[in-house]
Amino acid sequence: MEWLSAENVVAVGTAVLGIVASGVMVWYERRVPRRKRIGYRVQMDNPIGDDVRSGRANRRLGLFDEAPGMADATLVLLRIENDGSQSIADNDYTGRELHGLTAVFTERTIRGVSVTQPSGTDHLMDHFTPAAGLGYEGNTLRIPRVPLNRGDHFKLLVLLSGGDVGCEIRLSGGIRDGEVHPNRSATPDEKPPLFSRAARTITIMLTLSVLTLAGIVVSGDGTPPPIGCAHGTLTVTGSTAFAPVLKEVAQKYQQDCAGSTVVVDAHGSTAGIRDLAEAGKDGKNGENGKGTPSLIALSDGPKPVGMPELRENRIAVSVFALVVNDDVPLKNLSTRDVRRLYRGEITNWRQLGGPDLAVRMVSRDANSGTRQVFQRRVLGRGEIANSSVDCVHKDDPTAPVIRCELDSTDQVLSTVADLPGAIGYSELNAADRAPGLHHVDLDADPPSVDAIEHGTSDYPYREIEYAYTYGRPPADSLASSFLTYLARGNGQDVIRTHGHIPCWTPEGMKLCA
Repeated sequence: MEWLSAENVVAVGTAVLGIVASGVMVWYERRVPRRKRIGYRVQMDNPIGDDVRSGRANRRLGLFDEAPGMADATLVLLRIENDGSQSIADNDYTGRELHGLTAVFTERTIRGVSVTQPSGTDHLMDHFTPAAGLGYEGNTLRIPRVPLNRGDHFKLLVLLSGGDVGCEIRLSGGIRDGEVHPNRSATPDEKPPLFSRAARTITIMLTLSVLTLAGIVVSGDGTPPPIGCAHGTLTVTGSTAFAPVLKEVAQKYQQDCAGSTVVVDAHGSTAGIRDLAEAGKDGKNGENGKGTPSLIALSDGPKPVGMPELRENRIAVSVFALVVNDDVPLKNLSTRDVRRLYRGEITNWRQLGGPDLAVRMVSRDANSGTRQVFQRRVLGRGEIANSSVDCVHKDDPTAPVIRCELDSTDQVLSTVADLPGAIGYSELNAADRAPGLHHVDLDADPPSVDAIEHGTSDYPYREIEYAYTYGRPPADSLASSFLTYLARGNGQDVIRTHGHIPCWTPEGMKLCA
């Protein structure tokens, strides 16, 4: 694979930019907007006299010519706004004085003040009274403790004399858990920008990166094959519970990779691992003449000890369920009662509050990974001995209950559905589709893939699904290519569709660790 291809460079660059931008935005959200903030901006500072020293004198007529001391008059429009993400109440102002904020017009003298507010905020005017602290003296304007909802603002039109336009204007005051700060000046009719300059820059860069990547993909020569397509014949054996996933993934792989044949021959986890070990020792069925058997074994749970030559690949988390015939209305069993059932101590469902029906245990054969997971995760021991061939008649008169063993998940489910009082176990997705039976919770934890994936359930009857190869298959082999396709490629969607949790998702990595 060409890792330094144009699409990979753009994709990685976009991902890095997205991560950095996300981190910056998280920092900004936590450090800035969550504080209470009052911003102020000078939207106008204009001369209205003939002899203003700045050289920006305006023509005037009327009272300004007649009023003493107004030859160098100026008008300032000061906008005060709540630009944080929280409302500001009158008791959020922390000063000791009656008023909340103080505006100082350096080198100028205040002659008069007019207050304006946008439509819909008429209630603000009730706070602009001398009793509330509104007033001025010299170059200092006292502003009351005005409560401001998020986004609210008001404006002060101040008539000044004795100084020049552009002299410093400062607004000060204390806000609990917040600050008072200057904003970029704007014209009276200009609205504050919806996005900051940094946000606009990041958005433009991300958009350009995505468009560039899309253009490269669209202009490519056809649809590229999945990761590392290989040719030849591969056999996949092992778990019958995982067989539906394997069959669908095999079909998709063969469609995507012309010239490949993937045969699924599932007959139990233990049997599959045994076949793989024997094929590896015999050195038969080597792929590409390299001596590694073109065989993969899927197992519900880890391999037996003493097989160091078998190399594991964690594929998914499978969830299993105890199932009972619909004539048994119980919806929940404790782990303690399940263990008593499978020790033969409970022979009739009425002992657990159910109907007067004899208990019939429909189990899997010794090669079954589903059975081994059940014994390991729930029972903590093996099941009692087999006592029936047909699951109906007791062949051993001394056995406390009828217990039979069957070869596949489908056989277990159909038998449990047909026999009143029957109990068995299977992979969850298959159990959900089977009529005539229902699964039960364990210790009030339901067999829920979503709950397990999000870490909100301690449901015990689950296990990692392993794929085993004899040693490490060559990188260009069909076995290696199919495993990659199954675990990290399009196979992940199939795994999830069949009710399993892929190990190569963020949630799955934690569960498969």
